[in-house]
Amino acid sequence: QVQLVESGGGLVQAGGSLRLSCAASGRTFSSYVMGWFRQTPGKEREFIATITWSGGSTAYADSMKGRFTISRDNAKSTVYLEMNSLKPEDTAVYYCAAKGDYGRPYYHAEEYDYWGQGTQVTVSS
Repeated sequence: QVQLVESGGGLVQAGGSLRLSCAASGRTFSSYVMGWFRQTPGKEREFIATITWSGGSTAYADSMKGRFTISRDNAKSTVYLEMNSLKPEDTAVYYCAAKGDYGRPYYHAEEYDYWGQGTQVTVSS
């Protein structure tokens, strides 16, 4: 069992930046592949990025490449999502997720075992 708590969301102007954090507690954080997703009302949860246990492998949705960066600090049991050049269409609830595996990226929400409660990101035009 692992518990995830996101933070760092808020209101930002278009073109601005935010860094989201997801703090994990419970079982060994480094045993999990981590992912970030986002969701808007009436839509399915959208994949943003994933990172393997060591941080040695990351993967991104094509629309996020170059603007978003996922990273992790296993000593702090925290995964981060750095978001730059934000657009109004990035407005969503952002979730982190954990998958009980080590070594490969996971891209689909249904593959993940644990979820945080989400943090709202609102980008104004």
